[in-house]
Amino acid sequence: MSKTFKPLADRVLIEPAAVEMKTASGIIIPDSAKEKPLIGKVIATGNGKIDEPMTVKVGDEVLYGQYSGTEIKLEGQTYLIMREADIYGIF
Repeated sequence: MSKTFKPLADRVLIEPAAVEMKTASGIIIPDSAKEKPLIGKVIATGNGKIDEPMTVKVGDEVLYGQYSGTEIKLEGQTYLIMREADIYGIF
């Protein structure tokens, strides 16, 4: 990103993993049947709350809830912004 985006407080900017286009056996998945990815890479983090420092850091690969976050577009790229509490774990 050429522009810098800094999430506030305990929010995290995540780049979702690419959606699978076909199954392991080679069957192509139609758009209507594709599931939203639940894994992504942390692109930016806020400073955390005064009593809760941030656990995740830029570059971490994380697992998050299916309905977590808000989808935003920055410079034509789709990202998710969510609270750190919506992240289930780090790989």
